[in-house]
Amino acid sequence: MENAWNEPMSKTILLKSATLVNEGEQKVSDVLIKNGRIEKIGTSLEVSEACEEVDLSGKYLLPGFIDDQVHFREPGLTHKGDIYSESRAAVAGGVTSYMEQPNTKPTATTIEELEKKYQRASEVSLANYSFNMGATNDNLEELKRVSRKDVAAIKIFMGSSTGNMLVDEQNTLDGIFQLDHLLITHCEDEATIRRNLESAKAQFGEDIPMSMHPVIRSEEACYLSSSSAVDLAKKHGSRLHVFHISTAKELELFDNTIPLADKKITAEACIHHMWFSDEDYAEKGTFIKWNPSVKKASDRDAIFQGVLDNKIDVIATDHAPHTIEEKQNKYLQAPSGGPLVQHALLAMLERVDQGKISIERMVEKMSHAPAILFRIQERGYIREGYFADLVIVDPNRNVTVSKDNILYKCGWSPFEGHTFNNVIHSTYVNGVEVYRDGEIIEGSTGSRLLFHA
Repeated sequence: MENAWNEPMSKTILLKSATLVNEGEQKVSDVLIKNGRIEKIGTSLEVSEACEEVDLSGKYLLPGFIDDQVHFREPGLTHKGDIYSESRAAVAGGVTSYMEQPNTKPTATTIEELEKKYQRASEVSLANYSFNMGATNDNLEELKRVSRKDVAAIKIFMGSSTGNMLVDEQNTLDGIFQLDHLLITHCEDEATIRRNLESAKAQFGEDIPMSMHPVIRSEEACYLSSSSAVDLAKKHGSRLHVFHISTAKELELFDNTIPLADKKITAEACIHHMWFSDEDYAEKGTFIKWNPSVKKASDRDAIFQGVLDNKIDVIATDHAPHTIEEKQNKYLQAPSGGPLVQHALLAMLERVDQGKISIERMVEKMSHAPAILFRIQERGYIREGYFADLVIVDPNRNVTVSKDNILYKCGWSPFEGHTFNNVIHSTYVNGVEVYRDGEIIEGSTGSRLLFHA
């Protein structure tokens, strides 16, 4: 059930003269927020009661970014990040809702452990939240009990993962793919990765260079696994969402002739696979070590085109922080993953400024499409009656990413030193301002996301 709203929810706020970007168009408009929801949208709105007025002339007003893949590390890995710290970074980046993954310690592979995460988020998360249930080779009966209304999806690791979460038994996979729930997959073929890793060890010993990462976690490893997942979904009529596409070849698995609301097989692209390429390993090293790996520039460009062509349906982060000490290890010891929620929207806005994507399409892929795909109730749009999850962007200021303004608990970013030419001015979650001009505004928590079953 939804957690109780805190007192700030009752404030009435009138956002004036914003450039509203929503549902494929831009228009200058006012937005009235009351009791946590969007009460009215229009021009020259007037309010008889006392309210806070905010002049947003010259600023963009966007629906909050819904990030369908984050790892906030709680419980068990909180030296890297936790729900409180990473949700603070999220709202500073315009992320108003997130879906967190189950590979924590303990893993969220029982309903009991899953609900503990929901309880913790209700106490400390500044953004709205959902937590995915994890599949294993032996928890099929537990998965059958997962509510479609209360839980975004069931996560299947068809590649390396933490603990007992690699699902590689065919009978189990067949059973999972027959579930009446949205399934999400991490797709990399484990046998291919192991074979490539042994070959790299034979060549380099323990000093494998970072440039070998996309060779070890190769196009073949990704395609074998994702094509297998798509085949299973087609066989069983499953709803399947494939996380973090990293190769051009995988795009052939997805259809762009069907409206998103009617698609049963969908795909996600992550910021790092749309920004970096293997040419960046020389400078960035392990700080851009992700699974699946960042690959060739041609893959990066194809993924971006796949977003524009609707073969890829949503943009997310796969935010997965590790400490700087962990990341500074050699290739074999350095973990994969990096922090992204604070800078993902800024990165995409830069691509907007470069003319590579329109701001309307960006909003579609980061706000509207996740709401459609996951069937989220009353979020993802700027609509009267919807929750007031909003982000305001100032295009007339810039910000350079530095240790001084990074909010991730791990304290680093792959974008350090980069100057973004937009700034997140402020963020509202359920009608409450939680971030403004570099400062987190404490005192409220987000709500549990609910879904149309």
